[in-house]
Amino acid sequence: KEMRRLFAYHGAEHKTIYCYEHGEPLTPGNAQRFTRLHPRCGTSFLLIVLIIGIVASSFLPWDNLALRLVLKLVLLPLVVGVSYELIRFAGRHDGGIMRAVLAPGLWLQKLTTQEPDEEQLEVAICSLQAVLTDNPADDAW
Repeated sequence: KEMRRLFAYHGAEHKTIYCYEHGEPLTPGNAQRFTRLHPRCGTSFLLIVLIIGIVASSFLPWDNLALRLVLKLVLLPLVVGVSYELIRFAGRHDGGIMRAVLAPGLWLQKLTTQEPDEEQLEVAICSLQAVLTDNPADDAW
């Protein structure tokens, strides 16, 4: 029951961000109209990091475990950076290839988000408002 509640807050976060990104007034009613699946979700990001990390690791030498570990650590910032840019790019472009890139993360979000209630949306809205600045340029992604 607690996990379902946590996942509903996660869904409320996504709906609130969507509402804000579409320039709608931040109200529970407006936020409720949006989907709980967001292309730039942290869950999707972690999945992309995992996939790119596995692919990158497959090219590392297997015969020296210490060298393999060091190379994985050296590659980690690159893997994270490429993953971030890929999610960011895919969030701005709606082509078929980008939808395919985002699809596994959106499928995973079907497990990690739930439909929020009005109170959860109010919490998400208050949280977003607490971090927003008066300068709209600060909100560009």
